[in-house]
Amino acid sequence: MQERVHLARRIVSLLDLTSLSGSETQAEIDSLCARAAGPCGQVAAICVFARHLPQVNAGLVLRSLQGVELATVVNFPDGDLDTARSIAEMKTALALGASEVDLVFPYWAYLQGWEEEVREFLEACRQACPVRLKVILESGVLGKKETIRAASRLAVECGADFLKTSTGKAEVHATPGAARTMLEVIAETGGRVGFKASGGLRTMKDALVYLKLAEQILGSDWVSPRTFRFGASSLLDDVLAVAERA
Repeated sequence: MQERVHLARRIVSLLDLTSLSGSETQAEIDSLCARAAGPCGQVAAICVFARHLPQVNAGLVLRSLQGVELATVVNFPDGDLDTARSIAEMKTALALGASEVDLVFPYWAYLQGWEEEVREFLEACRQACPVRLKVILESGVLGKKETIRAASRLAVECGADFLKTSTGKAEVHATPGAARTMLEVIAETGGRVGFKASGGLRTMKDALVYLKLAEQILGSDWVSPRTFRFGASSLLDDVLAVAERA
């Protein structure tokens, strides 16, 4: 029982509580903020579209919650190879209070062989982003292990702080196979870059698959909110339910 409660608290501390439907109301954003802390502690971040960041910040201040990051998405979800637009989105997000940016890797351009153009895009976005930058690879579209590995290496070379599996909008979300490949690249490049599993994670059982992979490849001491995240919304409900039953 105690182990399940400990695991629940650990997962919550690594969670980017996310709402990216695009149709969120003010009441729904307020409800999201209310879920940021509870019986298993507080989440690592709240991830919403940039326009909601001021409301999220106000909601966290109202609840006296400190240390919850304000995360948002850029170039989302299509991953276009449009540097000027992505940087403009990023600057808007930063002005609205973003402390973390989840940037979609131009995966279609990469698959068409435009590696140098993608590299220039990532380098420019990195230069324009003074906060934590999570690069969303959309691993389900990249598909092959070799392609995911090469894209992961490119993102690390261009200064990504995190590699993230998915937008949650593609047909294939996070998979253990893609996660293993990305974590292996992180290990091979010194373990300086974090990892975020996102898309399709709904239960504590789902989350534990990725947590155990990270511990197996990089060690349990490596895993912390600085290096490992889950991107999800319904995951929190299941984790809290498991803890309550323990």
